[in-house]
Amino acid sequence: MALTRQNLQAKFSLRNILLPVFLGLGVIGYMLYKNYEPGQLQTLVQASPFWVGMALLVLFVRDFGYMYRIRHITEKVLSWKQSFNVIMLWEFASCALPSVVGGSTIAAYILNKEKIPLGKSIAQVMLTAMLDNVYFVLAVPLVLLFTQGQVLPELAGLSETVRESIGIAFFVSYLMIALYACSMFYALFVNPKAVKRLLIRLGQLKPLRRWKEPLFRHANELLIASSHMRTKNMSYWLRASVSTVFVWTARYLIIGCLIAAFTHLSLHDHLVIFARNLIYKIVLFVSVTPGGAGFAEISFPAFFGAFVGGFTTIVVLLYRLLTYYLYLVVGAVIFPRWAARVYSKEDDTPALPQNNNFRPMPPKPQQLAV
Repeated sequence: MALTRQNLQAKFSLRNILLPVFLGLGVIGYMLYKNYEPGQLQTLVQASPFWVGMALLVLFVRDFGYMYRIRHITEKVLSWKQSFNVIMLWEFASCALPSVVGGSTIAAYILNKEKIPLGKSIAQVMLTAMLDNVYFVLAVPLVLLFTQGQVLPELAGLSETVRESIGIAFFVSYLMIALYACSMFYALFVNPKAVKRLLIRLGQLKPLRRWKEPLFRHANELLIASSHMRTKNMSYWLRASVSTVFVWTARYLIIGCLIAAFTHLSLHDHLVIFARNLIYKIVLFVSVTPGGAGFAEISFPAFFGAFVGGFTTIVVLLYRLLTYYLYLVVGAVIFPRWAARVYSKEDDTPALPQNNNFRPMPPKPQQLAV
């Protein structure tokens, strides 16, 4: 899909921002209406300051880690301020676009507008995607080991067969992500040309001809990314990997901190909540609503309600405020300023000579295929 300034602004239009806000808050409002009990607001005031502070600290640590990682991956081409803008716009895109699309679809465009060459920006986005998938693939076996398999939620009223079906769906999703991560690793570091030939041949098959161009484009992107990544030393990979573990661990800890603000949790409880967060994110990933709005609020009690009880709605409201609505607001503030900055330099053209015979060339549209 070709991205231009106009269709990027259309994706981040007021309508697209308000839709998930009303959807998510509408679900929370309904949950409050159905489950509200006197004393819940008083309990909110009595939340543990320590754990509320820990939740805010983890949120700050997560975003700082993202900034450090993108600055390191881009080899410090980005300043800290630019890194902040990129990460906030990336999160903003993830919130404003459906979860199945995600912010990665425009991340390369954002990096390119920060004066990073197209080939490098594509490689850097693919690198972050690969690292994120590898973290998930490695984290699942570890949490299964430490929680003794207690990762599936207790869904009241559902049969054991349904619960087993949820488990099967999760592990099928896990295997698909693992396969994707392995395929990306092979394509980037082992034999990118063979993968390119495979993608081109797939595009020639009759059932897949409608995706011929995207497959061909992705094949070329793999070669560009592979060429870029093969030049990096061990220190580069070590820092990129450690920062990935850092940010995703912090991302999964936030729910546990918020729940602990209202009830006592043992270390084992924190591990189980962390483990269920992995499944929770998979559920949100298949949502067709922007940022999983509505679906995230509905499914939250099934995964974490057993730890909070009657205050689940309060916790999910706080959780979505910190991890979703906050980035919608910050992104809505940053995006117009960012767009004005990155496009103003392109729009500045020298004064035309005073010559009636002069015919200026038509401006080239600013676009990037992602």
